[in-house]
Amino acid sequence: MVSKKKIGLFLSMVMLLAGCGGGLGGGRAKSASGSGGEPRAEAQAYSPSQHAAEPGSAAAPSAAFADAEATQPSPAPPPHSQERSASAREPSPDSRPGLGTEWGETRTSRVHDVTFVRDSSRPFALATLHYNDRRGVDAMASLHAQRESHRDVAAGGGAVTIAIKDASGTPLEAVRVGDRTMVVGQAGQRYSVVLTNHTNHRFESVVTVDGLDVINGKPGTAENRGYVLLPFATLEIEGFRQSANAVAAFRFAAVGESYAAQTGSARNVGVIGVAFFGERGDSFVSQNELRLRDTASPFPADPRFAQPPRR
Repeated sequence: MVSKKKIGLFLSMVMLLAGCGGGLGGGRAKSASGSGGEPRAEAQAYSPSQHAAEPGSAAAPSAAFADAEATQPSPAPPPHSQERSASAREPSPDSRPGLGTEWGETRTSRVHDVTFVRDSSRPFALATLHYNDRRGVDAMASLHAQRESHRDVAAGGGAVTIAIKDASGTPLEAVRVGDRTMVVGQAGQRYSVVLTNHTNHRFESVVTVDGLDVINGKPGTAENRGYVLLPFATLEIEGFRQSANAVAAFRFAAVGESYAAQTGSARNVGVIGVAFFGERGDSFVSQNELRLRDTASPFPADPRFAQPPRR
């Protein structure tokens, strides 16, 4: 009887030890998995916060992570996230070929304030000139069949003309390709934007270079105030205005060295724009309006045929 009790007690102890041993073995396995780092390392490497902070990292989220991310509502974008996304898509300025305009040496250029009230919030004429080096202009010209070489651009039906001149005052070559005018420049070359008024009226001209206003250096808008172009006068704009007495000369340079790239974005490097405004109370009528009225038809509809819809 005693021996049976001893045998039973011995078996119970063996079973108890086996159960404890199994529990300890399972605990060690979980601990090894948790401290081994694979699941935890993936969570750290592919967490949404880190992936967003490092969009250019070599690691990419797994398909499982991408699916899980897609099923969750997207967080609200931070302010100006679209602007940052757009700038992130831009190529590095240093990697881009061709020309931009740098902030050059200081040159004397005196101005003073005058009163000018616009007759409308919309300009009566707009002019756009693209510029690049010879190789870049030839590459762009190859996209179009027609090519015409000239030295200035007319705006407002010929009321004003715009030319890009070098330091000696000679107009740079401008190539007309399709509806674009492209000026041929060289790196290091100083230039100026020259506006010529062929009428007896005053105009206000808002000028931008590489998308930046030449007076305040900020992104261009027609709402900015500009230079007043006097009747039958020529206005030479030599650089970005530093003060009432000086400007920083316009000089062609590599894109990465351009004033636009140095102060924000090189997205609009390679373009010069001029918007012209008439003066309130003035009798000026643009040549475009005169031609439009001159070709007006009293019977514009042709009843013989059906006309295609306007698109």
